[in-house]
Amino acid sequence: MGTNFAPAPQAPHATPHPPGPAARPRKGYGWVWILLLAAAGAAAYRYYWQPAHAAGAKESAPAPAAPSKKGMGAVPVVTATVRRGDFGIYLTGLGSVTGYNTVTIRTRVDGELIRVAFQEGQLVHKGDLLAEIDPRPYQAQLVQAEGQLAQAQGQLARDQATLENARADQRRYNELAAQGVVSRQQSDTQTATVRQAEGAIKADEGVIKADEGAIQNIKLQLVYCRIVSELDGRIGLRLVDPGNIVHAADANGMATITQLQPIAVLFNVAQDYLPEIMKRWNAGQNLPVEAWDRDLKRRIATGKLLTIDNAIDPGTGTARLKAEFANQDSALFPNQFVNARLLLDTRRGAVIAPAAAVQHSPDSSFVYVVKDDRTVEMRTVTPGPVQGDDAIVEKGLAPGEVVVVDGVDKLQQGTRVEARAAGDQGSGKSTAPLNGSGAEGGRGPAAK
Repeated sequence: MGTNFAPAPQAPHATPHPPGPAARPRKGYGWVWILLLAAAGAAAYRYYWQPAHAAGAKESAPAPAAPSKKGMGAVPVVTATVRRGDFGIYLTGLGSVTGYNTVTIRTRVDGELIRVAFQEGQLVHKGDLLAEIDPRPYQAQLVQAEGQLAQAQGQLARDQATLENARADQRRYNELAAQGVVSRQQSDTQTATVRQAEGAIKADEGVIKADEGAIQNIKLQLVYCRIVSELDGRIGLRLVDPGNIVHAADANGMATITQLQPIAVLFNVAQDYLPEIMKRWNAGQNLPVEAWDRDLKRRIATGKLLTIDNAIDPGTGTARLKAEFANQDSALFPNQFVNARLLLDTRRGAVIAPAAAVQHSPDSSFVYVVKDDRTVEMRTVTPGPVQGDDAIVEKGLAPGEVVVVDGVDKLQQGTRVEARAAGDQGSGKSTAPLNGSGAEGGRGPAAK
C-alpha cells in the first residue's frame, strides 16, 4: 500500500526567490562630488584670484632705477671742491702745560699762624698780603735788644770818660817823669791804664754793634711775620690752617702760587726734525706754536716757541721744546695735556684737496673727479704733505675741480654718480655740473 503525502501549505502572498549568489550591499557616491568641487575651486583660484594679486603686487613694487649708460644706477657719493691756498707744515707732539713760574709759600720765621689773608684759588698780585705770623714774641725781643743796646751805649760813654781821664793822667806823669819828680815805672803804669781804657771802649763798641745787629735782625723778623706774594698768579689750596705753629724748616709750605699769564707748554718732537727747527731758530725766525685738545679737533691757544732743550732724550729719541702762551683767557691750566703743533713751514698757493679723496694702490695714488656729465674719472695724482683732513696735491688736480671723498669703494672709471657736497646733510641736492673754467656752478636737483 502506498502512502500519499500532501504538499506543505504556503504562506500567503509569498513570492519565491530564484536561486543565485548571495546579495551585495549598496555603495555611496559622495566622494565623487568632493573631488569635483575641489577641482572647480582650484580652477577658479588660477583663473580669478592669482592674476589680480600679481597685478596688485606689481603696482605696489617700486619702479626700478633708470639704468645708466653702463647698465647700473647712479651711485650716491659725497664730494668736495679742490682749492688753492696757503698750507702750513706742522710738527705735532704731546705736551703738558706748566706754570711759567711757581712759588711755594713758606714762612721765614717760627711762630703761630694767626691769619690767612687769601682765598683758595684766588688770583693774587705781587706784594699782596697772604698770611701773618704772630709778631708779639719778636716785638718783645726787639724791646729787649734795644734795652741791651742802650746799656752798651751807656757803658761805652763811661769807658770813654775813663779813657779821657787816663790820658790826662798819662800826660801829667810824662811831664813829672821828665822832671824827675816821679819814677819812670809810674809813668809806664799810667800808659798801660790808658791802653786798658781803650780796650774797654773797643769792647763796648763791639757790644753795641752786636746789639744793633740784633735789633736789625728782629726788625727783619717782624717784616717776615707778614708773608706777601712774590709774583702774579693763582694761589692753590691752603695746606696749613690758622692757629698752627709753623717753622722755617718745615718741608711743606702753606700753599703754592702759579703764574698763569703767561704760561708755558713743554712738548717733544722727533730728533729727525731738530736740524730744521734749529736752522730756523738760529736764523731768528718766530716759530708759532698752537695748543690743541687731545682729539686735535679744537685749537685752544696760540703762542710761540720759547726755547729748545740742550740734549736729546736717548730713551725716546726726542727733543724737548718749550713754548710760551699769553693765556689771557686762562684757557690753559697747569698740568693740562695738549697737542702742541709747531708751524715749521708754509706752502704758499698750494693745491689743497681733502685727504680722504686721495686713494692709494700698490702702483700709484689716484682720485675720482666728478665731470660735467656726472660721471667720474679715475685720475692719477702726486700727493704731498698731509695735515689733518687736508693734503697737498703736487700734480694731477686743478683748483675748482670736484673730487669724491666718500663712496669711492663703489666707483670705477665712468660710473655715474649722484653727488652731494660735504656738509649738505640730508639736503637731497647734488653738485651741479662744472663750467669750463672748473669753478662750481649752481646746484641742481638730484639725478634720478
